[in-house]
Amino acid sequence: MSRKFDGLCTSQEHWNTFIVEDDSNFIPSNRINAVRIPVGWWIASDPTPPKPYVRGSLQALDNAFIWAQKYGINVIIDLHTAPGSQNGYDHSSSRDVSQEWGLSDQNIEATINVIHFLTSKYANNPSLYAVELMNEPLSPGASLDSLNKYYSAGYNVVRKYSSMTYVIMSNRLGAIDPQELFPIASSLEGSVIDIHYYNLFSNSFNNMSVQQNIDFIYNNRSAQLNQVTTSNEPLTFIGEWVTEWKVSGVAKKDYQRFGKAQLEVYGRASFGWSYWTLKNVNNHWSLKWMIDKCFLDVDWTLGFLGVLLEKHLINAVCNRNSSNATGLSLSENEIRKCLCDYVLTWSELLLSIALERE
Repeated sequence: MSRKFDGLCTSQEHWNTFIVEDDSNFIPSNRINAVRIPVGWWIASDPTPPKPYVRGSLQALDNAFIWAQKYGINVIIDLHTAPGSQNGYDHSSSRDVSQEWGLSDQNIEATINVIHFLTSKYANNPSLYAVELMNEPLSPGASLDSLNKYYSAGYNVVRKYSSMTYVIMSNRLGAIDPQELFPIASSLEGSVIDIHYYNLFSNSFNNMSVQQNIDFIYNNRSAQLNQVTTSNEPLTFIGEWVTEWKVSGVAKKDYQRFGKAQLEVYGRASFGWSYWTLKNVNNHWSLKWMIDKCFLDVDWTLGFLGVLLEKHLINAVCNRNSSNATGLSLSENEIRKCLCDYVLTWSELLLSIALERE
């Protein structure tokens, strides 16, 4: 007789054993300065979330913030699943590929309430660095009008609780225009556009060789990134990428070359990048395994300015402005733009702590 699946016990065991405090120590030890932590919308109802969800995710996030503060890590909270599912995929908690987010004002309002909950709870925590309003909405189901309405409202919620926290807006999957969020994001100070780059999930990569994949990064991805990275527009964040491809039987040195190419190109993103994920049962999807086994060399010299220097610079200039000091007088947004103008590359070396991606 088969044993009945216990979602609560399984989830608790995962939270207690998969990502532990020692992993938080690994992050700064390898000169990584931030984590992107995906959460589900039901976290706002913890400890009594609606079925079939189980309690405990809020405590797991609380633990992450405790460790982040202890080890000097910045945190990006990523709303990975929205009510109704924003893309119909399993990682947005859709069981039957249905996509209902944005079809009514009700689930848009419900999503805004989750941002209220998360931002009000963590706004005063010094480790909170950014809030990502939604992960990977899918076009055309998630319309641009619905998304703009939500992003504007979500931004205002974050600003209600924090003037310094960055607000990240994910580009739509399947959208034709990669700059479609520029009009709204450009008018919102401290906004960031998130794009995800994988040499996967498309038939176009099926028959590519090792060198063709690497050339695609240096040529195609570089051009795509240049299209959305300008000094006068929102900051750009490569929120997900991985050193995996549709090439089999390749040597370690080929993975190293592929990873190096992505680090060099994605290091030019004005807000940095995030590897999916920190730990994973599939080795190449695990940043920890890739670093430990010398498959990936995260070169800290690419990110020497990074998030902390920017934060300190903003604080210093704001203090000078408030005291009517002579000389430099810039707004926070102007400082961010200056950094983009004068820093050739400042990868923020962000990574993702998450459950395994199927």
